[in-house]
Amino acid sequence: MNHKRYKLIVNVPVESADRLRAALGKAGAGKIGNYDFTSFSTRGLGRFRPLKGAHPTIGTVGKLEEVEEEQIETVVLEQDLSTVLTVVRTVHPYEEPVIEVIELVDA
Repeated sequence: MNHKRYKLIVNVPVESADRLRAALGKAGAGKIGNYDFTSFSTRGLGRFRPLKGAHPTIGTVGKLEEVEEEQIETVVLEQDLSTVLTVVRTVHPYEEPVIEVIELVDA
């Protein structure tokens, strides 16, 4: 039986990556065949400037910031997507995390 699958991509400060990855797996993300907790990560620099009214976890309002981040990619079954998105928003340290969700198709 085929189930819709999605790729979830989220950037997180390096020091929070293991915590987020564990929470994603516990919420059902990363299930592929007889495996779970699967993910792929790359490191890079995130840049942002908190504006007036922001409550940044990192940085100062009005000042451009640069943070070493880890981009976590994983797969999520349709039935787990809502729970996984809630977990990302709960566990992620940023006030406004960027979360990409891309529907996957079986080739």
